[in-house]
Amino acid sequence: MILNKAKSADAVGAYVKKGSGLADGIMGGGIFRFQCFDKDGNLKWEDETHNLVVNEGLQDMNTKYFKGSGYSAAWYIGLVNNSPTPSYAAGDTLASHAGWVETTDYSGNRKAVTFGTATTADPSVIDNSGSVAQFSITGTVTIDGAFLASVDTGTSGVLFSVSAFQSPGDRSVVSGDTLNVVYEFSLDAA
Repeated sequence: MILNKAKSADAVGAYVKKGSGLADGIMGGGIFRFQCFDKDGNLKWEDETHNLVVNEGLQDMNTKYFKGSGYSAAWYIGLVNNSPTPSYAAGDTLASHAGWVETTDYSGNRKAVTFGTATTADPSVIDNSGSVAQFSITGTVTIDGAFLASVDTGTSGVLFSVSAFQSPGDRSVVSGDTLNVVYEFSLDAA
C-alpha cells in the first residue's frame, strides 16, 4: 500500500506605509541696516542687526492678515539708547519694555517707513531701501539699536520688532550726524 502525505502552508504578509503628507510652515524675520554719516557726508560707521519680532508684533500680524482687523500700513523706526547693551524680551510692548530706553536725540518724531513692493521669490522680502529712514542727530548720544512701531510718538501703538547692535556693540553719534536706517523683513516657506 502506498501512503501519500502532503503538507501545505500559505503565508500572507502585508504592511501599510503611512505617507508623510505635506508639511508647510513659515518663518519670518527682519534686519535693520544702519549707516552713519558725519556733518560733511563722510561715512563714520555702518552696521546690520537681526531683530526680535515681539509677541505683540506676531499677534498684530496674524490678526491683521488673517482677520482683516483694524489694518494700518503706518510704520515708524525709533532708536534705542541703553548703553552698554539693551535687553529685549518677547513680551516687550511700546508701553512696557524694562530692558531698553528710546532715544529722541534727533529732529522730529520716529521716522516713517515707506515699504517698497515685496518680492515674489522664496523668501519674499520687503524693505524701505527706496525711502531710507533718515535721522538728523541733535545731541551726543550712544545708539544701541532700533525698533519698529505703528505710531510716530507715544506708547499706545504696536511694537513689532526690536534690535541691538552685536559686537562691537553700541555706536556713538554726535550733533550734525545723519543716521540712515533700512528695515528689511523676510517671510520664508519652511
